[in-house]
Order: sequence, then structure tokens, then C-alpha cells
Amino acid sequence: MRSIIHDVRAVLTAIFVLTVVCGIVFPAVVWGFARLFPDRAHGSLLTIHGLPRGSRLLGQGFTAPRYFHSRPSAAGGGYDATSSGGSNLPPSSRALGDLIAKRASDYRVVNGLPPNVPVPADALTASASGLDPHISHENAAAQTDRVARARGVTSERVAKLVAAQTDGPTLGVIGRPRVNVLMLNLALDRVMPISGVASDAMGEGKP
Repeated sequence: MRSIIHDVRAVLTAIFVLTVVCGIVFPAVVWGFARLFPDRAHGSLLTIHGLPRGSRLLGQGFTAPRYFHSRPSAAGGGYDATSSGGSNLPPSSRALGDLIAKRASDYRVVNGLPPNVPVPADALTASASGLDPHISHENAAAQTDRVARARGVTSERVAKLVAAQTDGPTLGVIGRPRVNVLMLNLALDRVMPISGVASDAMGEGKP
């Protein structure tokens, strides 16, 4: 009998402790951090005219020549946050090889790259999530001349803006320099607007 009472007491104690820790303490700590970082807690949303139009954390598809283009996406129809994922095609896949060849050809045509200039890898392959908001600094540099021509400014001016928007490796050692495409395009509209064209990079979010 004592053994049963001891076991019941242990179970009730465990239930009480876990309820307090997992049901009260942990949610309270998470809520506290959310209050300290409200922007991140709400998805790092960006607004235009008071309306949410995008997130710093999620990529969007840009097609207009006056904007920098994001890396390819295999999420749903492209950059679909409800269908995050990659193509799952293996390196040996012929379909993947054909897709990369087409992307390389299109990239060269759109950006006016000669055959001897390599195309950045992130311009050819989709990220694992399909929602990567960044492109490599090399990818942004390859698009600079096209964006400058479309906006009627010098390539040097656009290149300086790209440099200002470039993030270094995480903690100084993890990863490579990268550029958040949405933030860069918003900066373009702010610093180098095109006369007679609505300056709303987020309006280009869908092809």
C-alpha cells in the first residue's frame, strides 16, 4: 500500500512540476522575449502605407528590370510560404541539369553576361526552403549593370548601394556575404526612384 501511495504521489508531483514549468514558466519566458523584440515576434513584417506587404525573413519573386532578382524558388508556385520546400531533385537528375542550364541561359540574357563570365551558383539553384530572402554578393554584383540601366543611373552608384546593403558572414565566420533582396529593392526605390513609375518594390512581389 505504501508503495502505491508513493508512486501516486510521485506522479502527481511530476504532473504539477511539469504543468508549472511547461504551462506557465516557459510560455511566460517566451512572451517576455516577444515583448522585448516585437518586430521579430510578429514576423519581421515590412509595411507600406500602413499595410503589411512582406517580411525581411521571406523571399519574393521580382521580375522587373529595375529590381534585383531573387534566387530561384521551388516552394509551390514560387516563394509560397504555405508550401516551403526544395525540388528534392538529386545531382544526378537530368531534369535538374536541364533546369540549371535554362536558368543559366536566361540569367545571361537578362543581365547581359558574356559566355566567359560564370553565373553565381545561387542564381541557378533554389534554396532548401524556397523562401531564402538573400542572394550572394556575387549574384547582386552581376545584376548591377542591368538595374543601373533600368534606373538611368551609373553602375557605380548602384554598386555602392549594394555594398551598403550587404551583410557579412554570421558572427564574422559563418557563411558568405549576402544581400537581402527585398531590403535592397526598397532602398533602390527610396534612393533612386524612377520618374513616372510607382516606387513600390513589394508590388513586384509576384511575377
